Amino acid sequence: MKKKKFKGELGYKLLTPLMRILFRLYYNPKIVNKEYIPKSGAILIASNHKHLFDQCLTIMATKRVIHYMAKKEYFDGKMAWFFKMVGCISVNRSIKDTKATEAALDVLKNDGAIGLFPEGTRNKTNDKLLLDFKFGTVSMAHKTNALIVPCAVTGDYKFRSKNLMIRYGKPFLVNSDDLEKWNKKLSKEIESLIKKNLKETNRTLEEELNSRCQDS
Repeated sequence: MKKKKFKGELGYKLLTPLMRILFRLYYNPKIVNKEYIPKSGAILIASNHKHLFDQCLTIMATKRVIHYMAKKEYFDGKMAWFFKMVGCISVNRSIKDTKATEAALDVLKNDGAIGLFPEGTRNKTNDKLLLDFKFGTVSMAHKTNALIVPCAVTGDYKFRSKNLMIRYGKPFLVNSDDLEKWNKKLSKEIESLIKKNLKETNRTLEEELNSRCQDS
């Protein structure tokens, strides 16, 4: 059977190779466990959300076309052309956007890949690792038998950053209708990945500091 084509797939394949090169040269991110991203089949890549560019790290990690779910406001601004061209799915957060959900489910039912942020918005707090998760990720995974790939972004989006990192966890299936249970599991998985990132970053910085002290 011929695979169904979705809007933005051609634009995604044309734009992302250059973006990967420029993003790597400028931000210098560290990508951990990208082999956990399945090369085929329906997947939902679920991440914490701290910055507009978070999706770029996953785009760097896999050659698969990822249809990211993005707030409607992005499609009304100056970068609207980009979000449309790379196949993002517009989500109206002021309502229960069934149209956006149906579009994402259609991608998954055709063995495609969806990227999304279960927190629903960027976490701008200083004291919380994660905001409360929405149920959309686990609900869509349950309806389509898609694998959820948890991941965590930490660090700063600065030129040649020394701490920008994304880490992927092992994919898992939502094999029951206890969505509360699976949502908690997803949250705990991503929280654990965040803590691993922070631990590794702190260790690296300590080693660098010790090395400098020895050289001085």
